[in-house]
Amino acid sequence: MNDISKNCPYCNQKMSQWLPPPESDFPQQIHMVCFNDECSYYVEGWEWMRQQYNQNVSYRFRLNPATGEKGPLPVWSSSALRSGIIE
Repeated sequence: MNDISKNCPYCNQKMSQWLPPPESDFPQQIHMVCFNDECSYYVEGWEWMRQQYNQNVSYRFRLNPATGEKGPLPVWSSSALRSGIIE
């Protein structure tokens, strides 16, 4: 894994290794996720989702280091999905 996948491109904090729950649509392999509650991607996501979809949810930056695929990981609270952190 290269250095780019270890740090979030939005806040430059080290991302956590995360394993999706079995019921998710994500591949059952380790992903890198930014769980920094002060990350701009996560913080601004709350307002964006309210404005666009009238939903009280946000998202965290996620990267699949095996494929390079990246995108949002939907979350409904600051503690959501943290149980999948494997570090």
